[in-house]
Amino acid sequence: MTRFFTAAATALLLALPVHAADVAPLGDDGLHKPTWLRDTFKDMREDLAEANAEGKRLMIIFEQRGCIYCTKMYEEVFPQPEIDALIRDNYFVVQMNLFGDVEVTDLDGETLPEKDMAMKWGVMFTPTMIFLPEDVPDGQTVAEAAVAKMPGAFGKGTTAALLTWVKDHEYENGENFQKYVAARVTGGPQN
Repeated sequence: MTRFFTAAATALLLALPVHAADVAPLGDDGLHKPTWLRDTFKDMREDLAEANAEGKRLMIIFEQRGCIYCTKMYEEVFPQPEIDALIRDNYFVVQMNLFGDVEVTDLDGETLPEKDMAMKWGVMFTPTMIFLPEDVPDGQTVAEAAVAKMPGAFGKGTTAALLTWVKDHEYENGENFQKYVAARVTGGPQN
């Protein structure tokens, strides 16, 4: 009987995903807390300045408690070595709770709870990643200044392409993101 339980326990452990230890733990708010996440006062003007001082891009990620798509990103996509390195090396990431009450100060100086700021910025789905340029004209909001807003969970290839497209300023060259992804997949430019 002991042999049976030992074999069953071994089979169960072998059935668990190999990368389970790499998944970001959940915080008290029910959101994932990877080590690359920044704990800030959520003043986007200060966060943008700090990101610039570090030579990184400001990325805002909206999540919500129990979001299965957020979990997919944290289990399958963000732990990938290429993606993890892209984030750590190039991005200053600030997390927002789609239904949270923490005060957020927009680039235009307006302060609202996270849930109201999500509405102001047009965020309706989790996860949503918003990417800001290094320089933002006075008076613009995050929504107006964003160079990209990606709602939803995407696979490794699309996520790596997005992080690279923003990092390399491909949007400044008029490079359509969909064509950029297609070119990466096929190895050549797309018309």
